[in-house]
Amino acid sequence: MSLEPRNILLVDSDAAFGPALAKVLGGNYALQQALRAKSLVTSLETESPDAILINFDDFNQPDQARNLNEIIQAASDREVAIPVIAYSWDAHGNHAREAFRTGVFDILEQPLDVQQLKFALDRACRRAALVSELAQAQQRLRSASIDGLVGNSKPMLRVDELARKVSEVFTTVLITGESGTGKGVLAQAIHRLSQRSDKPFVAFSVCSFPDSLIDDELFGHERGAFTGATQARRGRFEEANGGTIFIDEIGDLALPLQTKLLRVLQERTVERLGSNIPRPLDVRVICATNRNLEKMVAEGTFREDLYFRISVVKIPMPALRDRKEDIPLLAEHFLRLYAREHNKSARAFTPRFVSALSQHSWPGNVRELQNVIERSVVLANGNEHLGVADLPEELRGPIVSDELTTGSFHEAIYSFKRELVRSALQRHQGNKSRAAQELGISRCYLHRLLNQLLPGEAEAADPDNSDNDPAFEAYEENQLVAAKRIA
Repeated sequence: MSLEPRNILLVDSDAAFGPALAKVLGGNYALQQALRAKSLVTSLETESPDAILINFDDFNQPDQARNLNEIIQAASDREVAIPVIAYSWDAHGNHAREAFRTGVFDILEQPLDVQQLKFALDRACRRAALVSELAQAQQRLRSASIDGLVGNSKPMLRVDELARKVSEVFTTVLITGESGTGKGVLAQAIHRLSQRSDKPFVAFSVCSFPDSLIDDELFGHERGAFTGATQARRGRFEEANGGTIFIDEIGDLALPLQTKLLRVLQERTVERLGSNIPRPLDVRVICATNRNLEKMVAEGTFREDLYFRISVVKIPMPALRDRKEDIPLLAEHFLRLYAREHNKSARAFTPRFVSALSQHSWPGNVRELQNVIERSVVLANGNEHLGVADLPEELRGPIVSDELTTGSFHEAIYSFKRELVRSALQRHQGNKSRAAQELGISRCYLHRLLNQLLPGEAEAADPDNSDNDPAFEAYEENQLVAAKRIA
């Protein structure tokens, strides 16, 4: 099945350049040319191209900079920003470096290498498509998913489905999963979806209290029940009457207390310490644990009858490593939350930041991710885009070298290109043709990059010895069609 051609808007004052470029780009690109900046800005009011290609040299005068800024602003003001790719005879000069700060996606050097241009256009268009897809997914998520449960993966869609179903009925629910997966968030979501949403939601963690106090905390006491009990006190079950009680870490409940809890669930009544008067209860019970209750039942450390009583419906919460496709959504959710809470300017992530998150194993699950994003937001140096340098050191790993975390944006790009080229050559034992193929660029452009970035390695021997191969040179010429400013 053929793909739709990518729509490219070109702004170049040379009327002959557009037709020449369209010819060499081929049928996968639909090119429209604007000779002046104003006509391009006007066309953006009605059109939505996949990318904008602009001759940077047309704007190298101070009085023309405003027109360039208008184009970049018009492209970035869209709901999904349109990537802008510039080209110049001086792609590494100060004027070109300034373009990166204004929002240009990439700058190419003239004469244009067709393969490099196609690679840059395809990369920009794919990035814009991913951003658009993410925005649509987020919109679907906001409109369809349960408030507080962030995720669009299959495991989370299953959790969403079960939560909706169980919220409609009055039954006990057991939520299982590793620590930090969001079991408490799910319990609150079930309560909010239920007809008891306007009633109390009371959370209690078994691990937060010693066994000697849990009886009193859950079931309450009467005045004089023990030394120091100067007045009667309601327990958590009575506080939750009419609503929902969430008992976390139920697997750590001692056996004598398991027996009392079972009686409360069976009889729907509670007796305070120091009293034999049963008090009726109307409470939805949700329990959670990170332990294997079935194994505990087999070992005799958890009552079987209590297990069956609390697990009428079981909902397993997946570990974050099992739903890594949800990491960008979760990260952005926490970014908005903590940027607002701490009054910070951070608004988005760089692709490498998200890549670093996706490669981490997340033993602490969503809670660990939440802490990482809050730390990054708090410690960021006023940047709107969080980069790898804003991550804890243990998450950076081999993804970025130290030199990429300092200096200007242009210097970081320069360093990244150098490391990318060097790594590709090392992987292919210096074979430049194979390295160029892996990088998605022509061999001719690889030579140019080597001269710019690694001059000491530009003339290194090539194991495939194709530098002087006439057939290879002819192949290169067929790939790079000669035009006025096209190499």
